[in-house]
Amino acid sequence: MPRLLPATLTGRLIVTAVALVAVVGIGVSAFAALTMRSYLTDRLDSQLHDSLDRSTRELDRLPGGPRPPETGPLPVAVGQGEGTLTAVFRGSAGRGDLVGDGQQETLSDAVLEVLAEQPTDDVARTVDLGRLGAYRLLAVRGDDGAVVVVGLPTTDVDETLTIMLLWAGLLTLTGTVAAAAAARVLVRRQLRPLRDVAATAHEVSRLPLSSGAVVGTPRVPGNLTDPATEVGRVGDALNLLLEHVEESLEARHQSEQQVRRFVADASHELRTPLATIAGYTELVHRSGGDPEVVRQALAKVETESTRMSSLVNDLLLLARLESGRPLDRASVDLTQIVLEAVSDRQVVDPGRRWTLELPDDAVEVTGDAGRLHQAVTNLLTNATRHTPEGSAVTTSLRRSPLGVALTVRDDGPGIDPSLLPHVFDRFARGDSSRTRASGGAGLGTSIVKAIVEAHDGRVTVRSRPGDTAFTVHLPTTPG
Repeated sequence: MPRLLPATLTGRLIVTAVALVAVVGIGVSAFAALTMRSYLTDRLDSQLHDSLDRSTRELDRLPGGPRPPETGPLPVAVGQGEGTLTAVFRGSAGRGDLVGDGQQETLSDAVLEVLAEQPTDDVARTVDLGRLGAYRLLAVRGDDGAVVVVGLPTTDVDETLTIMLLWAGLLTLTGTVAAAAAARVLVRRQLRPLRDVAATAHEVSRLPLSSGAVVGTPRVPGNLTDPATEVGRVGDALNLLLEHVEESLEARHQSEQQVRRFVADASHELRTPLATIAGYTELVHRSGGDPEVVRQALAKVETESTRMSSLVNDLLLLARLESGRPLDRASVDLTQIVLEAVSDRQVVDPGRRWTLELPDDAVEVTGDAGRLHQAVTNLLTNATRHTPEGSAVTTSLRRSPLGVALTVRDDGPGIDPSLLPHVFDRFARGDSSRTRASGGAGLGTSIVKAIVEAHDGRVTVRSRPGDTAFTVHLPTTPG
């Protein structure tokens, strides 16, 4: 199906503007023509009544009223214009004359037949009289029964209207052409900002958005983002969209980098125990079955196997939590969990001073008791690994306006400021000032964060030398 309008907005606006000018021009011309025709017709009817009055007075001067048809020419009233016709009918007989160029012309029988059919209601009508052309006719019946018909040609009216319509058409055509030229210039100028916005969008579309992080994405200039204008709103929306796209691409890139680092770190963590197991296995083969060597090798293999199992279990837990797998939901006595976890650490690590601050009433939350116990244990273990012997570790539980807050604070050397933003990342490890006696894999704090967020909570950290505190915020009734 052929396209009726141009494909571009510029073309459609130009066509619309030109069409409006043409329609308005045609409408104005038609209205003016109708008005002029009505005015000229009314004036012609007035002249026709005057002609009828003059003809009637002139005929009334004749002896016996209007002359019978068999007599000579009808008398011509003074003041009758050229082309005026007059006819008198008595009964079925009639006679008529046409005044033209100083002389009279007798009307033909065919014309008289048409004139004889005119109603005598004193209403002017336009009638085609053949070779004489169109006439405006007016007929009246006298007291003696004679019918007088007077007519004036409509030539002047028709010619005036024709000339007027020609000029109106010419002016409308000229105005339409001028409107098309002006609309082309003005519309293109007004749509230039929109073309600039489109150019920015095309420039963005050519960027390699499918690979890596994209920085420095082009933006719509500030002068094209005025929310008071339609183009400004489009430009502002495009800039906002580009910001979201850039943030999404950056997040995707960071996620990809995190996955790569995760795979590399997990491979590194698994490679060490696997290499140890392989080495001790080779040692057993070379020892010739020495019982002492076999015993030491089996002990080391068991230790490394336990380490690998713990690492794999931690990774599996993280994967399950981040995939949104639902946890158990039950009422949990958080006070009891904290008390048990701190008591266990006091037995395992008597070299540090453990302090416990609990409210008088039991604090209960809705969640998974096992996972919450694991989160508390990981925070306490983290404090053990990264503080020297004799350090004080204080665990406090309190109610907060948004729920409950659990804080584990130590007076160790603190966290390196460069590591602090990444302390909850996988395989994040402290610097040399925070020792790792147990050789952890760096998944403890990331597991804490995943467990807390699965309970609709959040975990924060603040650190300076001599004061490091991890705080877990949990709602009392998570959604």
